[in-house]
Amino acid sequence: MKLGLLLLATLPIATYAQDSIAVNSSNEYPNTFSSGSANVQPFNNSTRRFNDWSISIGGGAAFMAHSDLRSIYDKKVNWGYNAYVSIDKQITHTFGLSLVYQKGETKQQAQLDGAAGQLGGIATATTKYNQIALQGDINLSNLLRRVDNHSPYRWALHGYAGIGFMNFNTSLHDNNEFRWSTSPARIPLFIDKKLDIGSFFYQGGLGLKYKVSNLIDVEARTMYIISGDDEFDGGGNAGPADYDPNSKVSKYNMISERRSDNLWTVNLGLSFNLGKHESHLAWHDPLQEAYYRTSVLENATTDFVVCEKGDNDNDGVCDDWDRELNTPAGARVDGAGVALDMDLDGVIDLYDKCVTVPGPADNNGCPTNK
Repeated sequence: MKLGLLLLATLPIATYAQDSIAVNSSNEYPNTFSSGSANVQPFNNSTRRFNDWSISIGGGAAFMAHSDLRSIYDKKVNWGYNAYVSIDKQITHTFGLSLVYQKGETKQQAQLDGAAGQLGGIATATTKYNQIALQGDINLSNLLRRVDNHSPYRWALHGYAGIGFMNFNTSLHDNNEFRWSTSPARIPLFIDKKLDIGSFFYQGGLGLKYKVSNLIDVEARTMYIISGDDEFDGGGNAGPADYDPNSKVSKYNMISERRSDNLWTVNLGLSFNLGKHESHLAWHDPLQEAYYRTSVLENATTDFVVCEKGDNDNDGVCDDWDRELNTPAGARVDGAGVALDMDLDGVIDLYDKCVTVPGPADNNGCPTNK
């Protein structure tokens, strides 16, 4: 009896133990990584099944876009440059943080209205800047990926937003007030903005990444930087004379009503993924594992048929695994189809009149008084 109870207790354990068969990656689903449901862990960064650090570098063109003096002026493009390097930390498969350093230079032009514009001609300004920013990265492709998308995951659209501080140096030259001259004494307009709380800026943008390999990504990125500073384009800071219609001061910083000179950059960059794991967290699609398991079931070559041989003795146990194929009608059976004999006296419970007390078969399973 004790042996029977032990077998009943261990049967569920043995059944569930079969679920620990490993499920490996395949070419059809290249982002699937699983060692079977017995080893499944919560999908978060603490499991550290993926690389989550990277270093990014890049560079490209820079333009003073919305400002008093602009890089695109009179149908002419005044090209500037920028370069960046960042340390990137992926928090989840959809969100990451980056510490970014960027430097660059822009060239921009403008001309005043009226007589002042005739005297000064087209003014040219240059801005050289250095920026440090903390930037959030949202993986829009992972966030919006359709549940029925089974395609290999090699392209990803990213959205960026961040804040930071910067310092910059500007110079402005024209043919009138801001030129090199000893008679009258005049010099170009120079501005030196230090890195402080007043140099706070915002930025946002988009990037399109392509997965070259597990270690390298290529990205085309565009960013828009809101400086919050009217001096950033080199036009100077507005003073009392700038608001006086009768003053003769060259009012370059009054050309636009906008009080924030903003920057636009277009870059091409590389990201180098760091770590010993096969895949980076930003490129992992959690749904791929479900796709793989479903595909295995859908493409199974052998069909599972229940009770292929039937149940000839009608005891509720299929003949495929029935160890007693001729169980008497009405007898209770165990999981293997064997008639129960609770007191183990050799008389099945169906015929045993003393189910819990052993006895000989010639006495219907009950003890004798001998």
